[in-house]
Amino acid sequence: MGTHPRQSTATSVASQAVPPAPNDDRIPGYLIGSIVAVGSLAFIGILTETVMTVLFPALMVEFNVDTATVQWITTIYLLAVGVTMPLSSYLKRRFTMKSVFVAAVTLAVLGSLIMIVGTAFPVILLARVIQGVGSGIATPLMINIILEQSPRPKVGRLMGVGSLVITVAPAIGPTVGGAVASALPWRSIFMIVVPIILLVSLPVGLKSIRQVRPTEGVQLNPLQFLAIVLGLSGLILALNQLGVAIGDAAAGQPMTASLTIGIVSLAVGVASLVFFAWSSRRSFSPLIRLGWLRDPVVLLHLVPYTLLPMVGIGFGYVITNLAQLSMGTTALVAGMLVLPGALIGAFFAPVGGMLYDRHGAPKPILGAFACCILGILLMLVFSMHLAPVTLAVFYFIFGVGYALGFSNIMTDAINGIHREFTPDGNAVFNTALQFGGAAGTTLFSTIFAIAQAGSGSERSAAFAHATAVGGTWTFATMLAIVVVSWCLLFCAFRADARRRLGA
Repeated sequence: MGTHPRQSTATSVASQAVPPAPNDDRIPGYLIGSIVAVGSLAFIGILTETVMTVLFPALMVEFNVDTATVQWITTIYLLAVGVTMPLSSYLKRRFTMKSVFVAAVTLAVLGSLIMIVGTAFPVILLARVIQGVGSGIATPLMINIILEQSPRPKVGRLMGVGSLVITVAPAIGPTVGGAVASALPWRSIFMIVVPIILLVSLPVGLKSIRQVRPTEGVQLNPLQFLAIVLGLSGLILALNQLGVAIGDAAAGQPMTASLTIGIVSLAVGVASLVFFAWSSRRSFSPLIRLGWLRDPVVLLHLVPYTLLPMVGIGFGYVITNLAQLSMGTTALVAGMLVLPGALIGAFFAPVGGMLYDRHGAPKPILGAFACCILGILLMLVFSMHLAPVTLAVFYFIFGVGYALGFSNIMTDAINGIHREFTPDGNAVFNTALQFGGAAGTTLFSTIFAIAQAGSGSERSAAFAHATAVGGTWTFATMLAIVVVSWCLLFCAFRADARRRLGA
């Protein structure tokens, strides 16, 4: 089996860091157990994030809050995840993997228990913050384990397995949420996940997770951490509030407050991240080492890895809302439309990793996202005449391509940097993924709000038509995002090929 050329540097360093297995091509059983334990924990965190969006109507009734207020259940969760993921590099170097895993389990269980017993909306928000921190710890931990402990010839397929957490959980969330909303109280989802975490994830993780590299005596720089918190919180809050402002303007409602909050948050976020980058260059022990980002090939991977989740994660919102508000389906049926693409993702993500291990990056990645472009193009062409079945089929085409190619982008980028900086690259790429997903949901919900403005009541024919128009605009935006990402990746592979020829 061939090894991709960009893996050469990572392979030489990895051979010094990780003790070789008796058969270097064999995946150790403890590694499979580690991925199952941490991956199931991360999967549950991402799944509950998307499930909650379908449960908003029930939450609005129970807690007597409006749409703008109930959105904070998702927004504050994304904020917690977003500000925690950059800590993964520090946690990886400072603490053992098993202790980090136990902390993630504790936070996930505590947050779920509060969700089960909480009777006030602020208490529910506190629970979502706790759960978000746990999820923000678990997902990078899973990727760190895969990148550090996988046999080099198998890293692509194991990253594909890890990407199931990222791609499948958001996709099946609407289906699970629709089923819960139809048959059970909304708190039952957390009553189900707590036993799974305690009886499956925790014991398997305690038995399987191993420490193959020693910890380091690094110190947490509180000023840099504050800059990260303000930077990412500011950007996510800005996206949320600017989307609200645009939606209010389209509906003819006052927008001054949300616009002001959005602009101030954007300014604070950008300034904080600029300060973080500046201070990291001058710090002896930065929170995240960023020097590897000066490599243009890696940067040309990072930008698509930020853009593509806008589409991949945003589809969960787009399809369920388009189906219910334009086609008149139930919440359960709308969620089921996402399921075929999610299930095919569960199969093809490891296949994409195998293709990467065998053939390298360019053909598997560019071919996969050409398939994504075809799926979205079909949605755009038939957008005003879509039926639930055709929508599911076109999303299935997109889902095949996305599952085949997405995880390989990060794998290829991380393999192109020095092994020492793998935790830093992991932190940045996972944060970019989270930010892209939040940005996509906000962007597409804003597009739908603009299209629906002034169209009458939700059940009217005019509103359904306006929602279909919003779907057309959304598919056009998605197509532009994926095409730009494809072009950037093409440029990255061309630049890398020229570099290897020059060497």
